[in-house]
Parts: sequence; structure tokens; C-alpha cells
Amino acid sequence: MLELPQKTVIGSAHSKLILVGEHAVVYGEPAIALPFPEIEVKATVDQVDGPIQINSSFYYGLLSDMPDKLEGLAICIKKTCKELDQDATGFRIQIESSIPIGRGLGSSAAIAIAIVRSLYAYYEHDLSRNDLMKLVDIAETYAHGSPSGIDMAAASSEVPIWFEKDKEIEHVYINKPFHLVVADTGRIGDTHAAVASIKEQYKVDFTETKLSIAHLGKLTTQARTALHDGDHSLLGMLLNRAQDELSKLGVSDEGIDRLTKVARKSGALGAKLTGGGRGGCIIALAKSIKHAKEIADDLLHAGADQTWYFTVGE
Repeated sequence: MLELPQKTVIGSAHSKLILVGEHAVVYGEPAIALPFPEIEVKATVDQVDGPIQINSSFYYGLLSDMPDKLEGLAICIKKTCKELDQDATGFRIQIESSIPIGRGLGSSAAIAIAIVRSLYAYYEHDLSRNDLMKLVDIAETYAHGSPSGIDMAAASSEVPIWFEKDKEIEHVYINKPFHLVVADTGRIGDTHAAVASIKEQYKVDFTETKLSIAHLGKLTTQARTALHDGDHSLLGMLLNRAQDELSKLGVSDEGIDRLTKVARKSGALGAKLTGGGRGGCIIALAKSIKHAKEIADDLLHAGADQTWYFTVGE
């Protein structure tokens, strides 16, 4: 009997960062998001006999036995097979991710993107961006309820994006490369609590809360201009102002505030939370890549769980 060669393919996706505009984007304001290529997910698909197997750090076993919290991912995989006109059987998906979960870095979106890409490659089908977004949205909706879509848009993009809910995504022009530091507080962000905080503030003081959301939108527009002009000093100031508004909205916390202060004391042009808040990560704008390393070291000494630094727009 002729034995067919083992078939193995890999699909990947990187993390993402929201530069400015988180939370306000839910209320129709714009946001700027960046690909974060320093950390990524790889999904490897190979042949096995029998039902689909999932091997990962967060679940190991049969697709049919995946826990309820991963139901969206399971449905995404089955729907992808259906779109490919293939039986949902006969392969194993091994997931390797360096993206910390629950830190506002787009982990769930990146995992779904990597899996969909790997399955399309495995069955040798071209994958359009529209089909990718449609399939990944299944997993994201189960994971987050009513996601804006910014995570999967940024995690699947190779360039910075301008995002407005239900509008066409635009690329953001970067006139002059800039240097970012990312620091993990070591705590899972509580996005649901942060979102609930804003809703509660709308009830308590509708006018002031609406003004804060609108101000975040204006800061995002100004940040796009600063990026276009290569004005890093202005960009840093805008990031600081965005952090002030996010604090007023109740989505920052003591740990985030402490790390942003450390970054600024280390000479960062600006620093703020990124993502959902109430834990998760902060970003800081450095003057150079050397300065970025210095800020990253200071943040580690101040208690950050881990840090990364990289250049955007090279």
C-alpha cells in the first residue's frame, strides 16, 4: 500500500496595539491601531486519523470536547471547514503563542486568524481578507460579545490602521519612524468592568462622559496628523492627554498609573494604557530605540511583568 507523505502547514498572526482611541471607538469615534510583530501566534495543521485534535497551552484534546469558553473558536474551525467544503475531521491543530492572554494585545483575534489561515493553506485555497474577517468575527463575537472589530483588523494588518466601526479601514501614513515600549502589568485586564464603568458614568453624568469620548476622538484625529507630520513631541503629548481622559472614564487603575508615571519619569514623550484597561498593558513613546530600551529596563525594575520595544514605520 502506498503511504502518502505527511502534510504540514503553518498559519501565523501577530499581536496588535491600540495607539489611541480605545473605548471611544465603541461609541463611533476613530482609533489608530498598530501591528505588534514582536509577539505572534503560529497554528500548525497536520494530518491525523479520526476527529479534529487541538494541542495548545490553553486546551489539549478533541475539538468536540472544547470547553464552553472556547466555543467560538470551535465554531470558527467548523465553519471554516464548511467554507472550504471539507469534512471537519482528519487533522490536528497545534497552537503556539507568545501573546499573553487577556492583556489587550489581541490574543484571541490572532489565534483565530492564524487558525483560519492555516486551514486555508492546508486545503490549498486562496483566502480573501473579507472571508478571513467573516470567519474570525465568529470567534471574536463569542469571546467578547459585541466587538468593534478593531482587534482582528489590526492583528491581520501589516501596517498601522485608522479604524471606525462599520466604516472602511484606512492605512495611516507614518512620515517618520517612532519607537514604542510596551509593558505588561502582569494582570489580566478587566475589559468588561472598564466598559461597564463608562456605561455607569453615562448614567451619572451624561454630558461630561460624552465630552470625554468626543475628546478622545479629537485626540485620535490630532494623533494621525502628528504621525503624518512626523511630530513625535506632539504625539507624546496627545498620548498623555488620552491617558488623562481614560482615567476620568474609570478604565485606568493604580498599577497602570504607576507604570505610566515611571515611563514619563524615564523621559518618555508620552505614556498611556493600551486596550481595555483595568490591568493589561501600557505603551510609552521613546526618543530613540536606545531610549526605548532604557525605559523598558526602568519599567521592569518598577515591577512590570515583561516589556518589549520596537520601531514603527521603518
